[in-house]
Amino acid sequence: MTTSFAMQSIILGSPVKLSQSRNGLNQFVPSCYLPRLHRSSRLRVKCMSEEGEKLDKSSTPLTDSAATVPNPTPAPFAKAKPSTNFSDIFSFSGPAPERINGRLAMIGFVAAIGVELANGADLSAQLSNGGLLWFLGSSALLTLASLIPLFQGVTAESKSDGIMSADAEIWNGRFAMLGLVALAFTEYVKGAGLFQV
Repeated sequence: MTTSFAMQSIILGSPVKLSQSRNGLNQFVPSCYLPRLHRSSRLRVKCMSEEGEKLDKSSTPLTDSAATVPNPTPAPFAKAKPSTNFSDIFSFSGPAPERINGRLAMIGFVAAIGVELANGADLSAQLSNGGLLWFLGSSALLTLASLIPLFQGVTAESKSDGIMSADAEIWNGRFAMLGLVALAFTEYVKGAGLFQV
């Protein structure tokens, strides 16, 4: 352990000072084993700009006074506009497939459970008694309503806030898809509706 501290001090070019505070991890480990490293003005960090940004050619050496001054707030990066190409929207990792399937599954799961509680018809009976047309109509309407903002460049992440976030919608959709499959499988094995005795 002391060898690694010595190597760090050689690499950083500054002597290792031991911490004297007794908070956090220091209350469990003796302070003689915990080093405290100070900034070295000889250490330089270089980075590359992202695509589309201008490179700053003026590089000034870091002085001790610049190292102690807090960094100013960096300018926010401009977010890349989402693609509105059909192939990008409907790609496997695109914004449309899982989101639209999740929304359809949420509506389908709630409708299937609601109709079964109301009149006792299982999922296959619901689909054969006109439910298939309702499903296809609502699927077309919901898909169209989900695609219009995507083709205009509006993402669900830009409109999410608080507990009604884009991630919450994705997870609710995943659970609804699993629930709908589990409902159909349970009713198939049982031979009757989920709530029928």
